[in-house]
Amino acid sequence: MGDVAVLIPTMRRPESLARALRSVFAQRGVEARLGEIVVIDNDPTGSAAGVVAGLVAESPCPLIYHHEPRPGVATARNAGLTRTKAPLIAFLDDDEAADDDWLARLNAAQAALSTDVVFGPIRGRVPEGTGWASAYLERFFGREGPAGTQIIDYAYGCGNSLMVRATALPGLTPFDPAADRSGGEDDALFQALEARGGTFGWAADAWVDEFAPPHRATMRYALARAFAYGQSPSQLAARDRKPFAVARWMLIGAAQTVVWGAASIAMSAIGSPRRAEMMDRTARGLGKLFWFKGFEPQFYGARELARLDALKAA
Repeated sequence: MGDVAVLIPTMRRPESLARALRSVFAQRGVEARLGEIVVIDNDPTGSAAGVVAGLVAESPCPLIYHHEPRPGVATARNAGLTRTKAPLIAFLDDDEAADDDWLARLNAAQAALSTDVVFGPIRGRVPEGTGWASAYLERFFGREGPAGTQIIDYAYGCGNSLMVRATALPGLTPFDPAADRSGGEDDALFQALEARGGTFGWAADAWVDEFAPPHRATMRYALARAFAYGQSPSQLAARDRKPFAVARWMLIGAAQTVVWGAASIAMSAIGSPRRAEMMDRTARGLGKLFWFKGFEPQFYGARELARLDALKAA
């Protein structure tokens, strides 16, 4: 049995899930290390069961299906961890597809750097017809980092990452279920890891593609996510009962809102495509200001299920 498990949470994306799985099946140079692939179906109806069953014969290692009917990204990730004892956990999102040397590159970077977590770069892919904002949306759904593999002093999100379970994922529920609806569970996880002296690394050549579906490849969705990203530092400071840190982040947010908001207006007036970047920065500033309950966008859990049901009925 290998020492690495790949976890893929999924929610009603059958074609995308199949693409993600086949990209893991195609990994090279990890035959002795890839122990199992765990799919966590977060749809209460268990809609991914048939997709997984149909691909079992293609998998080069045990392909495990786990149904977690309680909607929420943190709950799904926690549930997936209960189905494997692997000491190294790689996370791939169900809207991603990995290059065939992805896992080998992550493993090599972790071994070379000896960090608790290693992140890799992401190419954002958006559908045709997204207009003037296409370049921004590709960057938004992508991930850029240093040119070379190295230790870094900050964290990214869980998608396209490799974690040392003993240090990065402690306990039975390392991801906070309170973040099930809005996300941000990985921010809290990595902040706690950093506070314990944990370390982060960057695998510059461990690439995946992330395919944004049409309903997400919009400025409205991207700016809502940018607002939520902006909320995170203020929310984490409030959770840790650090009022001065909350005040500091709110002051930063106010300054960002004024400066980037003015830039957004100016660039919109001349029709510059760069206005998308300025709008993004403005939204993140607003998030730092309006971080409290009642202003939290909901991208996961019951809200996501309701949206998917509405799309299906349309």
